[in-house]
Amino acid sequence: MAEELVFYTNPMSRGRIARWMLEEIGRPYRTELLTFGESMKAPEYLRVNPMGKVPAIRHGNTVVTECAAICAYLAETFPEKGLAPRPEERARYYRWMFFAAGPLESAVTMKALGFEIPTERLRMAGCGGFGDVMNTLEMAVSGSTYVTGERFTAADVYVGAHIGWGLGFGSIEKRQAFVDYFGRISQRDAYKRANALDDEAGKTMQAA
Repeated sequence: MAEELVFYTNPMSRGRIARWMLEEIGRPYRTELLTFGESMKAPEYLRVNPMGKVPAIRHGNTVVTECAAICAYLAETFPEKGLAPRPEERARYYRWMFFAAGPLESAVTMKALGFEIPTERLRMAGCGGFGDVMNTLEMAVSGSTYVTGERFTAADVYVGAHIGWGLGFGSIEKRQAFVDYFGRISQRDAYKRANALDDEAGKTMQAA
């Protein structure tokens, strides 16, 4: 019997990234919807993720948290889907996935919170300046169809989800390279399924 795959999420969270990846994998999974500040902080969920945040997955007895880690884990655990990097793609795959998890996430969050790093302190911040992050992100999605080249991988799920969210909420600059890149990857059936599932889950939670 295949190990059960359980997905812990809230539809208004970064869990939407993990949902997209789960739909790309195409394996059956059970969804546990959690509420902010309530069930996310309950003792039983804290045993899954002591941070009390979503998303998380449980695959049999294995727990994985952090969106980038979930994407990488699923890609490698189900290699038949072709979402893990080939040897020649590994450098760009890991470079841009970790860039999105580190500098991009940090820079966008600080900007959204209204915090601007003083120029003389930029070297202390791993993310550097917001403009530098946007320029680097533009380089990542320019020059090839996908971030690793001409093949869609889990890195596109992770990087692409950040770009899609940022374009939608105005937290990243609306550069043409970002619009074009997200326009390509958002046509994927798995992305559309994931969005529909999360939108429906959101309605269910609001009605409860």
